[in-house]
Order: sequence, then structure tokens, then C-alpha cells
Amino acid sequence: MNSWNQIYNPLGNATLSTIAAAIPVVTLLILIASGKVKAHIAAIIAVILTNLIAIFIFTMPANMSIRASVLGIVSGFFPIGWIVLNVIFLYQLTVATGQFELLKRAVGGVTEDRRLQLLLIAFSFGAFFEGASGFGTPVAVTGAILIGLGFSPLAASGLSLIANTAPVAYGALGTPIAGLASVTGIDPFLLGAMVGRQLPFFSLIVPFWLIWAFAGWKGMKDIWPAILVTGISFAIPQYLISNFINPWIVDIGASLVSMACLIGFLKVWHPKELWLSPALRSKDTSNEGGPPLPPPGPKPSTAQVWLALLPWIIVCIVLLLWGTNFFKNNVNPWATWSYPVPGLDKLINKVPPIVAAPALEPSSGTTFSFTWLSYTGSGMLIAAIISGLLMGFSPGGLIAAYGRTIKVCAYSLITISAMLAIGTLTRISGIDATLGLAFAGTGVLYPFFGTLLGWLGVALTGSDTASNVLFGNLQKITSEQLGLSPILMGAANSSGGVMGKMIDAQSIVVASTATNWFGHEGTILRFVFWHSIALACLVGLLVMAQAYIFTGMIVTAP
Repeated sequence: MNSWNQIYNPLGNATLSTIAAAIPVVTLLILIASGKVKAHIAAIIAVILTNLIAIFIFTMPANMSIRASVLGIVSGFFPIGWIVLNVIFLYQLTVATGQFELLKRAVGGVTEDRRLQLLLIAFSFGAFFEGASGFGTPVAVTGAILIGLGFSPLAASGLSLIANTAPVAYGALGTPIAGLASVTGIDPFLLGAMVGRQLPFFSLIVPFWLIWAFAGWKGMKDIWPAILVTGISFAIPQYLISNFINPWIVDIGASLVSMACLIGFLKVWHPKELWLSPALRSKDTSNEGGPPLPPPGPKPSTAQVWLALLPWIIVCIVLLLWGTNFFKNNVNPWATWSYPVPGLDKLINKVPPIVAAPALEPSSGTTFSFTWLSYTGSGMLIAAIISGLLMGFSPGGLIAAYGRTIKVCAYSLITISAMLAIGTLTRISGIDATLGLAFAGTGVLYPFFGTLLGWLGVALTGSDTASNVLFGNLQKITSEQLGLSPILMGAANSSGGVMGKMIDAQSIVVASTATNWFGHEGTILRFVFWHSIALACLVGLLVMAQAYIFTGMIVTAP
């Protein structure tokens, strides 16, 4: 089969070619933002449209376009969808056995002060669930717990969204980093390390921001020691794990340390005055006319708490092993099936100005490597099976629970796979190269606006992973055109994206559902919108500083 050269200006006019290249992504974002088209349907429509643009405008042979899409679909499920499926499986097991209810009561019973409950539950505990499962789970879990503890619906939903920011880039066992690596070809350990030199600053800021949004300046100032302990005990492990261990367990490790430090600190320090109001400091009528709270259950014993924690402790142990190079180097030689896609591999040529001289698309970008045992999701499945057996499930019961989990996750898995199909096809067809060349026009301000591109992607797609897949390679191409570090800008897409999480339609719907505050999504959006904008701009300024002033902070390939 003949090779094919990518074309970056197929219409002979840079503006028209850029508009054509933007049609698939813009269509996807508009469909999702409209709220009238389900995410998986929007993603499928966008896959079809991307193929049409690639074939009829960018002149990519149809068989190549379809093969690239299929490669993306499979890459979307392995490893990304595989992680999500098995994390939700474990979560469902803990709910079914009542372990999750025990965990909820234990976490909520540590302190009566509403501000401290927010730090412990919305920030630290929420970060744990972001690390373990992501994809809306932390907002659903923390929103439900806060409502159960008596917080107003607006406080429970809005504050859960604000808290679910700093951990998002490492959510679902590093899924956003895996997605970013899959479309950029950059080592996920390098990307994870770079994000770990950006987000810890916001792991310090967000707890203060969270309490300020709830209780105002004075309410925040009165508990600053507890806020500082929470932030520092999360930020330092976040940096250390991401830079010296792996990007998969960052949130799990940092959240456990943060929870332990805050709980320990509260044994020796108490605020002078308890803050017992469950409503926001600003006008908050969302609690009026609500049903009375159910009486709290008995406080779980220490043994019950450890039993409730056991599944997540097993997850940590297994994934610590799975994340090591020692494990991967020992299992991958015999537990890997590599499939260079025929009709695609070694047949795609990149040409100037994207590369200095014509060059083949790297084989890694057109080969499906099925590392079935070392996938993070495989470790998660093993941990879930061990936990399930210890919780009393029979093998048949586990199989039945897994079937129910597949039904729960079906649409999410379709969406993830379709998103990867779009990202893979735009990369192999050169569509994102055309967008990157146009975006490079922001010149010296690109580090700031490139960061906001990640924010916009998450705000409209609802997923840091999806934003990374859609825009990750564009960030790489544009940064190379401008002489910036592609590792820096790839990471900036993910770090900037986390601040868009609180205003995306899916997260807001999850929050309103978890707090039983249906039909008030617009109120939640108005509450969190300016928090999102302000924090995203701060991330952009940090990336600008790293690009031009503190260049020693940038991770470099060995």
C-alpha cells in the first residue's frame, strides 16, 4: 500500500483550512454544551464527522481514516475504560456490603465544625475518590455525604465542585495522564511529574478558597492552621509521588496522608468557636422547606472503620506494585501482544512545517500494544476480586456484580472510546496539526492561552481525560512551533483543565442529582462560574512564569 503525506492547508487558505479542521471538535463541544445531546451520542456523531473531514478535505484515504478510528476506539477501552470499569466495580461492591455507609459515618463523625467537615470530606476524602475512580464519582460521593450531614443543597453541590479541582489531573488512577500520553507520545511519567510541579501550588490554595467561599474571610481566617495542614499534607505527597514514584496513585496517596494529618491535628487543635451553620455565608435559601435529616447511625467502632478501609488499602498495595518499573519490566516481555495496524503503520508521513524534514509517524502511534497484565485496570480488577472475596462475595456473586457494573458504565465506556477515536484520527490525519499551527499565532502569550484551552476543553466535555485526548497533541505541536517545552504545555492542558471541572454540565448534573436538588443546575453554575475562571487564570499565569522565568521547574526527558 502506498504511503500518504499529511496536508496542513488542504483548502489553500490557512483560515479556511483551520475552520475545516475545527469543525469536528467545535461540533462535539457544542453538542455537549447544549445539554440536549447525550455525551456518548455527541461523541459518536463527532467521530463520523471527523472521518468525513479527514477523508474529503484533508484527503486521507478512507481505509486509513477508518483504521485510525478503530485504533483509537480500542485504545480508549484499553487502558482507559478498563480502569474506570474496574474502579466502579470495587465501589459497587463496597456499597452493596454496607462498607461504604460505615466509611461515610466515620468520616462525618470526626468534627462538628462545618468548615472542618468540608476540608475533610469535600477536599481530602473527595480527592481519594477522584484518585480511585474520577468521572463524577467524587462529586457524587461528597455531595451525598454533605447533604447527609445537613449542609444546604447549594453548599453541598457547589462546594463539592470547587473542592474537586486540584486532584483531577491524576483522577481515576492517572487516567487523564494516560490519555494525554496516548495522543502525544510523551512518557506519562514525565507528564505526571510536570503536572506535579504545577498543581501542588493549587493544592495549597484551593482549601483556603473552599472555606472562604463557604464561610467568608473571617470564617476562613479563624481555622487557618487546619486549612494549612490540609493543604501542605496534600501538596507535598502530590509532588513527591508524581515526581519520584508514578502518576497513577498520586491522589490516593496524597489524600490518605492529608486525611490522616488533618484528623491527627484535630486531636490537638480545635477552633475557638464552632461554625455550625450548614448554609453559605451569602444568601442561601436552598435548605428552606427541605425534608428533615434522618437520625445519624451509631458511630462505627474502630474495627468497623478498618474493615471499611480494607478494600481501599488493598487497592493501594496492589497499585503500588503495579506502578513500579520492576513489575512492568518483568511481566511485559511475556504479557504483551503488539499489533502494528496494517494499512496504517509506517505509511503516514509528517511533513514541514510540523517537522523539520519529512518523517514517518512513529510506529508507537500506529501500533496497539496490549499489555494485558500490567494495565493499571488489571491491577484494579485483581484488588477488587480480593476485596470482594474478603467481604463475603462468592465467585458467582462477583460475576453478577461485574455484569451490573458493565451496565452502569456502558455509556461512559462508549464515550471514552469515541473520544479516543477522535483524538487518534485527528493526530494521524494531521487535523490537529492544522489547529496547532493556527493556535501558535498567540505567540509569546501561548503558555497562558494554551492553559485556558485545557480549561475550555474540560468545561465543555466534562472530562480532563477527554480534554487531554482532544487537545494534547495540539499542545505538543504548537509548543514545538514556538520553541516551548511540549512536556510543559501538555501538562498545562491537564492542569488548566482541572479548573474547568466545576462548571462542566455533567459535573453539575451529578452534583444536583447527588444532593437531590434537581432543576437547580443554573443556580449551581452561577455560584461556581467565577471561581472557575479565576483559578484557571491563576494556573495560566503560573505556566507563563514556568515557561519564561522559572524554567528550571520544567521536566526534561532523560
